[in-house]
This record gives sequence, structure tokens and C-alpha cells, in this order.
Amino acid sequence: MTETTPSAIDRDARGWRGFWNRGGWWKAVLIAVVYIALYNGAGLLLRPIVGGMVAEDFLGDPLSAFLSVGLQPLVGSVVLIVLAVSFGWLPRPLFGRQPVPRKWWFWIAPILILVPIVFHFVGIDYARYGLPVVLSILFASVFVGFSEDFLTRGLVVVMLRRHGYREWAVMALSSLIFASLHLSNLFAGQSFSIVGPTLVYTFAFGICMYATLRAGGNLIWPILLHALTDPTTILASGGIDDGTHSTVNTANLIATGGTFAYVAWAIVLLIITRGDAQGRADAAEAPHLRVKAGA
Repeated sequence: MTETTPSAIDRDARGWRGFWNRGGWWKAVLIAVVYIALYNGAGLLLRPIVGGMVAEDFLGDPLSAFLSVGLQPLVGSVVLIVLAVSFGWLPRPLFGRQPVPRKWWFWIAPILILVPIVFHFVGIDYARYGLPVVLSILFASVFVGFSEDFLTRGLVVVMLRRHGYREWAVMALSSLIFASLHLSNLFAGQSFSIVGPTLVYTFAFGICMYATLRAGGNLIWPILLHALTDPTTILASGGIDDGTHSTVNTANLIATGGTFAYVAWAIVLLIITRGDAQGRADAAEAPHLRVKAGA
């Protein structure tokens, strides 16, 4: 294990890194606002370049599918990685072990999330899209899962914990920020009748992703589950956050039931979640803990 030197502690206590290491809810909101602004800004800048490559039915061909689903999250992923490196948070604490004990009931959330994933995979009308489009959506969604969870279950969770919030607040605030990202769909032309229910669903999904983070012990697990949830939902529903063109079959009906189940479980988690990350961080957190103790 690398020994923490006084210079490393001093570097993490001051300046740019020190600002983010001290955390706080408003900094978590700030980083999310910066991300969504850059995300939408990238969309506006890239639209004249790639707009002609996207078919009216974005699921009509592999290139349209990737550009519609994956291009902006790809840009967002690069931006977030650069920020994390500048904070000194890669690989740890972002991909370090979780500094809070696991409780058995946290495993229920990822198990419930797997139900719609599995049945959506079964229920997809593969003949309708073709294998190239399916593979393109799966690949594009890797960047969706990475960017959104790297931000909200990674950067935001670390900021909230480092400021001393207990785990219930970390769970609720990080999920609220995650849900709020989807308000930008209003600027993409979606009506509030679609965006409103999406906000409720994404808040509950965020709660379950937090539980997945706690259960699996590492950020990679919510990233992977999220990266599987989005493509299977898109292909089953025929759209993004819109089920008006969904394929109706038994498998997809079971998947819908599974979705309601983990939304209900999110409510339970809001009631029973406890815990505190303070004092149980791994070795990579030592600089922050020493600085806070001496503050």
C-alpha cells in the first residue's frame, strides 16, 4: 500500500482538489448542472454535423441508433473522467470499496432490477429492429450507464459523504439529482405528461442504484445494471422515455410488473436505510479524513 506523504495530504487540502474534497450538497448540484449543460451543449454543437446522419426513426439503422442514444453520453463520459482525474478521485475513492457496511436487504434492489432486464431481453421484437440496431443500442447504452452513474453514484455520492451526510441523505439527494437530470427532456420537446412520470421513476431507479452500489460494494455494478436497463427498455418501448411504440407481449408485461416492484421497493429503502460512512473509509480516503480532523 502506498504511504500517504505530507505533500499529498497538503495537495488534497488546498486549491481545486481541496474545494471538491470538502464536498457539500451544493457542489454536488453544481457538478450535475455543469454536466447537463455540457451534455446539452454538445448536442447543440454536434447536431449540424451529425443531424443528417440520423433517420427520422432513430431505431431504423445502427448509426442513427448510436448517435441518438450514445453520442452525448460519450462526450459526457469524457468530461466526467477529466474532472475526476483533476479531483484525484480515480481509481479511488470512485472505484474503491464502499466505506459502509452491507445489509442483506440492499441485495433485493439489484435482483428486482434484473427482472425487467431479463424479460425485456426476451420480449424485444428482434425482427423489427435487426441485430445490428440491437447491438448498436447496447453499445451506446454503455456510455449512458457510465456517465449517469459515474456522476450521481460516483462523484455526487463521494461529495455528499465527504461533507458528512448520513447515508439516508446521500441516497435521497443523489437520487434526486439523478432524477433532475431528466428535466432536460423538456427542452428536447417532450411534454410534462411524459417527463413528470419519468422523474418519479428515475428517482426510484436512483434509490435502487444506490442500493446496488452498497450491495455490490463498487461503482462498477450500478454502471453495468444501468447500461443494461436503458437499451432493453428502449428496444421494448420503441423510444426514449416514451412507451407509445412499445411491443406488447407476455415478457414485456412481466418486465413492467418488475419495474413497479422495484419502484415500490425504493419506497421501502427510503424508510429503512440508515448508516454513516464517516470513519470507515478505505486507505485512499486518508488524506481527506486527516484534513477534516484537523479543520
